[in-house]
Amino acid sequence: MKKIYSALTATIFTAVLFVSSTATAQLDFLPQGSQLASVSQRIGNTDVTITYSRPSVNDREIWGALVPYGMNNLGFGTATESPWRAGANENTVFKTTHDLTVGGKTLPAGKYGLHMVVNEDNTATVIFSENHEAWGSYFYDPSEDALRVDVKTNEIPHTELLTFSFDEVGPNSAVASLKWEKKQIPFTVETDVTANVLAEIRQQLQTTPGFNRQTWEQAATFSLNNGGDLDEALGWANAAIEGQFFSQKNFNNLSLKAQILDRQGKTAEAKAVMDEAMPMGTVFEIHGYGRQLIAQGKHDQALEVFKWNAKNHKGTWPVDYGLARGYSAVGDYKSALKHLKVAEGRAPDQLNRDVIVANISKLEAGTDIN
Repeated sequence: MKKIYSALTATIFTAVLFVSSTATAQLDFLPQGSQLASVSQRIGNTDVTITYSRPSVNDREIWGALVPYGMNNLGFGTATESPWRAGANENTVFKTTHDLTVGGKTLPAGKYGLHMVVNEDNTATVIFSENHEAWGSYFYDPSEDALRVDVKTNEIPHTELLTFSFDEVGPNSAVASLKWEKKQIPFTVETDVTANVLAEIRQQLQTTPGFNRQTWEQAATFSLNNGGDLDEALGWANAAIEGQFFSQKNFNNLSLKAQILDRQGKTAEAKAVMDEAMPMGTVFEIHGYGRQLIAQGKHDQALEVFKWNAKNHKGTWPVDYGLARGYSAVGDYKSALKHLKVAEGRAPDQLNRDVIVANISKLEAGTDIN
């Protein structure tokens, strides 16, 4: 639907534009009726920011009137057909630090002028223009479109001031929304967080953070836990363990290496690495390893680890608690109960004692405590 502003409207607008832009050029700190705002959301390591001006409804008819439906000739500038500027004053600016996917289409990292075409049938088109420095939509050129996405609009409770927000945020995506009067215009932005983070890790490893062991361990851990390349993760773990000036072999990085090998299906190699690691571990690190094995369903192996811990850290907390978990995992509740009662007397605080008492009740009822 196309509309042409009246000559009077165009004249008024031109006068206001002249006065405000002249004043802005000289005193850009003067307050405006539609004040500047900015909203940001981090998705993984990607920062998405929308900068805009906030007009109020002020008892005006908005949709189909102040904001005409469809593309329109605004009576000023070089554009013969313009979308809405999705705000007031200068361009509404959308910025992303990494590539996004919007409506299944790729939007490269960068700054964009954000425009919208609002339709009477409760739909809208969100436009990302490569021109983000223009004043409003008066110089809009469709050849500068980086991306167009069609969306459905929603009816919402009255919102007096035009507001952009991020209403839903997930690990890899967020729903950005424009809300004004009783209309919401939402669009979903997504990004490949794992790829973004791994790319930044590779870059950081070449700079100052790459000169310490912990950075390489963090890199390998992230890759392991987030679907990264396991060969690359193994290389990072190996660098932390040996061969570099910052390398230092310890329980944590050997355990990390073993987890990567296990994920690769190299079970025997993983076990050999853990056999090397265990003498370096604290009583709590070995206890944690045993619990990790239980979570993986490796109950017999877990019991052997808890027995090793009890032998090498005799009489200390929490070796008997570990033995209780190990025996419970293999179904020997009688032995588990015996060690759990010993653990109750060695518990370092009331919280642990309360948990142990609850687990004693479970074992007495014939229930696994893991």
